[in-house]
Amino acid sequence: MTDAIQHLIEPHIQDLGGFQARRLLPSDALTLVGPFIFFDHLGPATFPPGKGMDVRPHPHINLATVTYLFEGVLLHRDSVGSVQEIRPGAVNWMTAGRGIVHSERTPDDDRAQAATLHGIQTWVALPDEHEETDPWFRHHPATDLPTWQENGVSFTLIAGEAYGRKSPVQTFSPMIYLDIQLAPGAQFTLPGAYSQQAVYSVTEGLQINGMAIAQHRLAVLTSSTAVTVSAEQAARCVVVGGEPVGVRHKWWNFVSSRPERIEQAKQDWREGRFASVPQETEFIPLPEEPPRPKEQPM
Repeated sequence: MTDAIQHLIEPHIQDLGGFQARRLLPSDALTLVGPFIFFDHLGPATFPPGKGMDVRPHPHINLATVTYLFEGVLLHRDSVGSVQEIRPGAVNWMTAGRGIVHSERTPDDDRAQAATLHGIQTWVALPDEHEETDPWFRHHPATDLPTWQENGVSFTLIAGEAYGRKSPVQTFSPMIYLDIQLAPGAQFTLPGAYSQQAVYSVTEGLQINGMAIAQHRLAVLTSSTAVTVSAEQAARCVVVGGEPVGVRHKWWNFVSSRPERIEQAKQDWREGRFASVPQETEFIPLPEEPPRPKEQPM
């Protein structure tokens, strides 16, 4: 493996109820890349007529969720009253802060025919001073995001700053989040502008500093190292990263710098103290935890 790559992470396959997601973060090798503590590649999945994605209301704390689609459409609802469809190239950013509940479903109109869903969902850990901020949600249509082309490479800046450009998506710490498509034979240089960066191979055909990267791999780069990403064929990758926010703990849908805060969130969800999502009656129950081993007599 090239010296430019610190970790090459393979996905864990997750069943999300009718379709699969490839989970790259957190992994056994690494918990975060910059502020990114969760990275799921959703699909591509095709639902037959009458079916679709149904993620029932569930809670989050001390993080932000970021949804970005390549194909398909999802309807977001949350406990601050947001109701928003997201389509390819747009961004749904939801700041959980002190606590939020949301659902994600295929809209009813799109269930009348076969529907495809394909995209990336990430979670961003919030800095300590913003973990308990008020929850909020914002939608950014594709036309709001900076896009440009250079030498056969098409860039979309989803969030953060890169190449002298800045996304309008509000963030809480320095970060980079790019969607990049390469024509056959094209290449680009990714500067070592952040202390932690990773390149995810959405498709086959990518190379980093001449090393072939298999499809569905997250190549975590050596700190502050610039690399050349090239494509033998038409290819697509996603870049994530930024500056670290410190140690974070994750359990189910909860992320925090404080383990005791996660325990509080468990109890709050179990006892119905989170706000509800308007127009939703279902919810995902708190998962059962494995029994703790009994203490041995002294």
